[in-house]
This record gives sequence, C-alpha cells and structure tokens, in this order.
Amino acid sequence: MVTLKCRVSDPDGNPIDEGDEPIVYLHGGFGGIFERIEQALEGKPVGARVELKLQPEEAFGQYDPDLVMIEPVSMFPEGIEVGMQFERVGEGEDGQARLFTITEIAQDKVVVDGNPALAGVALVFDCVVTDVRAATDEELAHGHVHGAHAHEH
Repeated sequence: MVTLKCRVSDPDGNPIDEGDEPIVYLHGGFGGIFERIEQALEGKPVGARVELKLQPEEAFGQYDPDLVMIEPVSMFPEGIEVGMQFERVGEGEDGQARLFTITEIAQDKVVVDGNPALAGVALVFDCVVTDVRAATDEELAHGHVHGAHAHEH
C-alpha cells in the first residue's frame, strides 16, 4: 500500500490538482494508479520523489468525438443543468457503465459528453512517497486499499 502526495499540472505548468488529498493505492498491478506512475515508483522508499509526464494515452486517453451525443431533452428528468453527470450502463469498455457530462442544453436538445474531463491532455505528475506499508490479506483479496483515504465497503 503506497501513499503519495501528487501535484498534477499540464505541460505548461498550469495546476490541475494541487495534491491537497493524498493518493492511496495498492501497488502491484491492481489498477489503482496509472501504470507508468506505478512502474516509476517500483521499489521507491518513503521520501522518494518522481516526476513524470504522461501522454494522453497513458492517462485518461485521447478525446473521442464519437462520445459526444445530442439527445432529446425528453430523455432527461426535469431540472437538469450543464455540468450534471450520469452513468449509462453498457456504453463503456466491456459493457461497463460510462460517465457522461451534460455540456449544453438548447431548446429541446441536450449535448452529453462521455469523455473524461482530462481526455486528450498530457499531464505532469510530481509525486512524493509519504507512506508505504504491507497490504492486508483483505486488501489483496479485494484488490484495493481499505481505511482512511481509500475505498470503504
């Protein structure tokens, strides 16, 4: 189990996430963090610093214009607003749910976008390892960290 303090910026240094909340993930290929970051952190002790630039395909993927759709407003409940999000089951990879964001509402149409907000963006991660501990048997069985700053059951 690894805890990181990570600042994320675009390639020009503009902050995307100042890293106020720690990133806690189960190291060892469980998918809790981008693969290239996990590889760079392999064997690093507490206090180690890693700075990496990830291309879009190594992070949130390329922007896919096919994931932008125009739907009739009648498909939505009353009171929808730009920025609201919803899931559609079967729209993601392997039939998983995909998160869509309402980006525009005009007359009787709603524009929805299934791209992650950072799709198509290269990201610079500046990470410091703040804690490393052995994962519990339960965490290994579930494939994720339990406890503070982690997924709870």
